[in-house]
Order: sequence, then structure tokens, then C-alpha cells
Amino acid sequence: MSALIEPADLTHETDLVWLEDITDLDYVRQSLDRVSSRRRQPPYHRDGRLVGYAILGPTAKASRASGTHLRRVFWLAPHDRDQQPDGLYSSGAPSEAVDPRTLRPGVKGYKTERSEGGPASDAMREMGITLPKA
Repeated sequence: MSALIEPADLTHETDLVWLEDITDLDYVRQSLDRVSSRRRQPPYHRDGRLVGYAILGPTAKASRASGTHLRRVFWLAPHDRDQQPDGLYSSGAPSEAVDPRTLRPGVKGYKTERSEGGPASDAMREMGITLPKA
């Protein structure tokens, strides 16, 4: 879950790779997966689809026990808002969801009014909240 990701888990990230355009996605789910590579596209074994993943730099050390790296992956389930706008998440968002516009290498990201099913960034600007620039 997104809430369980600690800043220390993200210190070796150097880039985020998006496999699809995130412009129209209100949220993506993020989680940490154990994978064998720091850079290659990780395998995906969940229901739904892989939307993006983090690249780790050369200082990222593999686990001594498993030889794997902890890497962030971004994904969507078949019942998420992008596929079922009037479904379970027509308002609100899953606990591991964040607005993809708030994500950067080493930055956990956060939920926004938009990711929770509310109006897009115009309302956020009126409240004095601005998103970090890409």
C-alpha cells in the first residue's frame, strides 16, 4: 500500500518510466515489488495492467537474502475509475492510489482532489495548492 512506502525505500530511484500516457488518469496505484533488475521493465502478475515503474540507480543494492531489488510499480486494476467511471471508485480512491502528476523519482506522491474523484486542478489552485512541475 502507498501508505506503507517509506522515503528510504525510494532513495535510489533515478527515473520513472510511464508505459502509457498518464494525462487523463486521475490516479494510479503504487506498490513496492521485489524484482531481479534495477532497470528493465518488471514482470507484472496482478489483475489489471502495469502503467509505469521506477528505475534504480547503480547505488541500489540487492537484498542479500534474495538477490532482488525493491522497486516501485504503478498499476491499475480492472475495476478502477479509468475503466469503470461509475463503478466502485467513481468517488474516492484505493488506499494505495496517488495522483500520477505528484510522482517524481524519490517522491512518494499524494492524493489530490482529482484523484479522490473531485474536480481537477482548478479547485486546487483556488485553495492555493499547486502540483510540482515535471
